[in-house]
Amino acid sequence: MAGEALRFRTTILRAGKTATGIEVPAELVARLGTTKRPPVRVTINGYTYRSTVAVMGGVFMISVSAQNRASAGVAGGDEVDVELELDTAPREIVVPADLAEALDHDPDTRKRFDTLSYSRQQAHVLAVEGAKTPQTRQRRIARVVSTLRA
Repeated sequence: MAGEALRFRTTILRAGKTATGIEVPAELVARLGTTKRPPVRVTINGYTYRSTVAVMGGVFMISVSAQNRASAGVAGGDEVDVELELDTAPREIVVPADLAEALDHDPDTRKRFDTLSYSRQQAHVLAVEGAKTPQTRQRRIARVVSTLRA
């Protein structure tokens, strides 16, 4: 499957108020490799993002976050063409300098952050980067450090 792009048409499913995702046909997941949670590059409307296939309720799903929906210009309920490619590139997070400095003040806190999964690290970084004011950003950095110390 290396390098092969898989294409299919589907509807962006809604669950609850904000959760959205797309169902991936089982036969396509099988073509992506041996794992049932393959890392993938998802392209919708020319916008590409990285994700992982997950099993939810017995079906294979890929989440489509609010940011990814906005960037792709789609919404829950839309019918879309999807392209999937196996994503073999290393997943590395760029930690903002102020968060890195706060983590580096305590080697154990930095070590805990470094052992988190890509998605958990990304969630912390996105929370910090999403702050609209410097005060909120500092509170979020403090919360990340506090959470990792607990």
